[in-house]
Amino acid sequence: MSKFTIVAATGCPTGIAHTYMAQEALEQAAKKAGIQIKVETHGQIGVENALTTQEIKDADAVIIAADKDVHAERFEGKRIIDVSVSKGIKDADNLIQDAINGKGKLRVVTNQSNENEKNLISEKESDKTSIGRLIYKHLMNGVSHMLPFVVSGGVLVAISFLWGIFSADPTNAQYNEFAATLNQIGGLAMGLMVPILSAYIAESIAQRPGLVVGFVGGLVANNGGTGFLGGIISGFIAGYTIFLLSKVLKGMPKSLDGLKAIFLYPVIGVFVTGLLMVAISQPMEAVNVGMMDFLAGFQNSNPIVLGLIVGCMSAFDMGGPINKAAYVTGTALLAQGNPYFMAGVSAACIAPPLITGFSVLFFGKYYDKEERNSGLVNFILGSTHITEGAIPFAAKDPLRVIPTLMLGSSIAAILTYMFKVQVPAPHGGFLVLPVVTNGLLWVVAILVGSIIGGLVLGMLRKYSMEKSQSKVEKI
Repeated sequence: MSKFTIVAATGCPTGIAHTYMAQEALEQAAKKAGIQIKVETHGQIGVENALTTQEIKDADAVIIAADKDVHAERFEGKRIIDVSVSKGIKDADNLIQDAINGKGKLRVVTNQSNENEKNLISEKESDKTSIGRLIYKHLMNGVSHMLPFVVSGGVLVAISFLWGIFSADPTNAQYNEFAATLNQIGGLAMGLMVPILSAYIAESIAQRPGLVVGFVGGLVANNGGTGFLGGIISGFIAGYTIFLLSKVLKGMPKSLDGLKAIFLYPVIGVFVTGLLMVAISQPMEAVNVGMMDFLAGFQNSNPIVLGLIVGCMSAFDMGGPINKAAYVTGTALLAQGNPYFMAGVSAACIAPPLITGFSVLFFGKYYDKEERNSGLVNFILGSTHITEGAIPFAAKDPLRVIPTLMLGSSIAAILTYMFKVQVPAPHGGFLVLPVVTNGLLWVVAILVGSIIGGLVLGMLRKYSMEKSQSKVEKI
């Protein structure tokens, strides 16, 4: 009897930590259960440990633990367990057991002759996955591909300011040719944010035919001043335009398959999406400007309320939908020239792993060896803006840990806004300190929030351990 075999794919929007934590959790759970598994990762550097066609064919079950598109159409005819990447980290043992027990949804094989057509018709909407989760996965696929453009562009623009805030202006005394070149290159990279976001939302919905339509829709949105909100809407319009178009044209003769892919899909798709985006650009621009003004108003008039909101959102699910809502908003504002909002978001994302680090540093005897090691490693993860390091602590004791992380992150964000810190890069943690305005105060804000959070978490842990010990002694 051959050994039960599972293939899996993991992926998170940033492709930095969640992706590989889910991989490790699934591999360990499979090893514990005595079964074979191969996990393909969709990280920021691309697909690693790629699954072959034969490996997929031979697999008894498939686990997808991802918040982005991992090309699920490859798994047609297989029973699939499709969950969020965070569930892949927290619930790996149960996922493996569910796969062994034959749970999951059977992906129906279609009989379409053209591969692109087949991928479109059998797209994930045919499954009974919740609409909210589908929308989130499509959105996060766009965010995942967008982030490297914003990070690279933001850092280069920030570096150009080292020569002066007007170093790219040839009419100003601060002008420096090299700084102006860096500013230009960085600006071009950041300018691609909305088209890339739109293109890969559409690609997630409609596979490759949606890519060009989404990109053009994103360009129309960008030129219309609709910002990242317009990019999101254009991505979904483009994706579902192609998705519906594929159904309308599925009865055409096989000999015209090439015509559909190279002519009909892109021409009709760009026409429909482009016209719709032109029509809604003006009201969307008003909404975009209104939202930015609203956030900027909070930033200037009530940093405490804004910091509390940002801190709680960033620490609540550490890389999940709520955290990403704050992060994407900060990234969008940064791309539009507002580095203040991102400073608070970054502080709130850096704090959670540092809180766990300080907790094990101050209250080490109340943690086991594995937790102490993880906590100390979290000093490195937190310093480089990898919030996910705090997840193992939150998973073990969510009712105590998550509110404490939200408290520490909120303090860090509030102080950051009060200190008027500007962070011109959306990632990197303390590595981008040289380009941070009021960088020393930013570090102070993060440390204050993290130390307070660490002390509170440690005291809660101490109380919990002593209470448990007391019960044992009574017995």
